Amino acid sequence: MPVTVGGVTLANRVAVAPMTRISATSDGAATGRIAGYYARFVRGGFGLVITEGLYPDAEHSQGYWNQPGLATSEQAQSWSEVVGAVHGAEGAIIAQLMHAGGQSQGNRHRDDTVGPSAIVPRGRQLSFYRGSGTFRTPRALTLDEITEIRRGFVAAARRAVRVGFDGVELHGANGYLIDQFLTDYTNQRADHYGGSLENRLRLAVELCDDVLQAVGSEATVGMRISQTKVSDPAHRWAGESKDAETVFGVLGRTGLHYLHTTEPEATAAAFDDSPATLAEHAKRHSGTTVLANGGLTDPDTARSVLASGIADIVTLGKPALADRDWVHAAREGREVSTRPVADLLTPLADIKDLELV
Repeated sequence: MPVTVGGVTLANRVAVAPMTRISATSDGAATGRIAGYYARFVRGGFGLVITEGLYPDAEHSQGYWNQPGLATSEQAQSWSEVVGAVHGAEGAIIAQLMHAGGQSQGNRHRDDTVGPSAIVPRGRQLSFYRGSGTFRTPRALTLDEITEIRRGFVAAARRAVRVGFDGVELHGANGYLIDQFLTDYTNQRADHYGGSLENRLRLAVELCDDVLQAVGSEATVGMRISQTKVSDPAHRWAGESKDAETVFGVLGRTGLHYLHTTEPEATAAAFDDSPATLAEHAKRHSGTTVLANGGLTDPDTARSVLASGIADIVTLGKPALADRDWVHAAREGREVSTRPVADLLTPLADIKDLELV
């Protein structure tokens, strides 16, 4: 069933979730191989693909070696082939904009890392993302630098729209910069960006307002939200349902076209004090379209999420990698493939055994 999100109409309610692939050139350009990678999902029936996180500026935003970017006009132009391939297959494509902040593992532009406070992220760098050891201690951002980061997101969003992306998604999940500001233990600022939950949400709100004002009349604008982080998968919001009401209520009032929740299991209760899922909390308090991600391998489970109204769209990561034709198989009543995808889950969109035809 078609669904309209912002100004874009999708052929159905199943999308490919953003997945880090770090297969760009060393200078952050997308390749023809990446174009084939994304278009293949659309040929398999997915109505929308959301790119992996693209870094928006040539300062501190890059998180991984060979991560693609939208920081320059040259990088943006490299995405024209990708956008054309997806549109040619009659799908839609949204660019996810990501600032790694203190969780950066590799940046060709800067040797240091930055964050809301000089606090080392928990956990260790991921070897399959070409990192090793503990994270570095980030330098606390100044107010002027925060303003420049906001400008970088706006410039990247405009570049995305100019090359034909149907929308942009702000990466506010998984421990990257926007989430670092939201998280109590990584944000120990004493100014108006720190302290209360509303203050810790300030950067997210400002970015929503900035990007909506810049491109919201031309493209769909959303934000991805999670509790878990790349380096801290056990993290949960301290205020549980009360925090969810604040987070989703505040973000919903910005006028975002959608919120994209991601949890290990999209159908599981998000908190101990309520049986509701994170997507349900988002739907209840935001008043906007909700995309749900996490553990939706089985088509019947995905259908139940959509039929119940928990979410308006489901997004698939590992299941989409395991079966590029997941949507066609589900629609035709065929069993979807659940083949092991260990090799495909390495963050390389151009490895030799990917199905591109």
